[in-house]
Amino acid sequence: MRANRTGSLILELIHSALRLLNFVIGAKKRRLRWPVRCYCESYAFSVIVVLLAGIFTPAHADLPDVIDSIRPSIVGVGTSYPERQPIGNARPSQLLGTGFVVGDGNLIATNYHVIPASLDDQNRQSLAVFVGRGRAARIHLAELIAEDQEHDLVLLRIRGDPLPALTLGNAETVREGEIMAFTGFPIGAVLGLFPTTHQGIISSITPIARTADNAADLSPTQLRHMRNPFDVFQLDAIAYPGNSGSPVYRQSNGEVIGVLNSVFIKESRESVLERPSGISFAVPVNWLEALLRRTAGSEN
Repeated sequence: MRANRTGSLILELIHSALRLLNFVIGAKKRRLRWPVRCYCESYAFSVIVVLLAGIFTPAHADLPDVIDSIRPSIVGVGTSYPERQPIGNARPSQLLGTGFVVGDGNLIATNYHVIPASLDDQNRQSLAVFVGRGRAARIHLAELIAEDQEHDLVLLRIRGDPLPALTLGNAETVREGEIMAFTGFPIGAVLGLFPTTHQGIISSITPIARTADNAADLSPTQLRHMRNPFDVFQLDAIAYPGNSGSPVYRQSNGEVIGVLNSVFIKESRESVLERPSGISFAVPVNWLEALLRRTAGSEN
């Protein structure tokens, strides 16, 4: 439907250009005075240039269209027990964050901190990727195949038919003020697997090292980042814990430019849901590309 409307618009523009050309040719035949003819020719030429520029300039997709293309690649990341496994009060399946499909369609990118430090091996608990929409989501057991703790990234591999992978953009071209969006599961999957999209701008490109009121409040991760800082994208957008691992993408074309990994906390971790700060951070996608290259080299 959209392609038909675009084609009709192009044809209409071409017809308008041809009518203007005929008008100019007719003006010469009618031997209009030079100033009038010159004005008509200049006007017609200008309009034709504008029309042709509109035809050949690449069109940007609307955000709803981009979301439709992004959504099939958004997955939940968490843990799962085998069916009918006696596990006491533990949840059979638990969603811990968001991930997205990259590479060959069987690779899932997410944050390192989304993955639990340990699994209940005694009861055969596994990493899991949740695929689909609503309550009909399917569970794929996942294997951790690569990690980059420094940049808070991991890659998981799932089996089965490949899923649609997202296109990774060029993080080096990202500019402050650029409009972006991210899609994920901000509050988990209480009512089913329903991805949610938030929109904002790249408000700053800043070192990841963030200060604390005093040295005692610095975590080991913060101390490590202060010693080896790298730039991240500061986002003017509300995010929640479940958004960890969400792809941050350009609104214009859906190219992934970062991986959302943290939220600025104003008061306490418990207040994040009630009083979000509206400030989030994302790791530039070039670190994910480096991890993908490293993985490809080790698997070959």
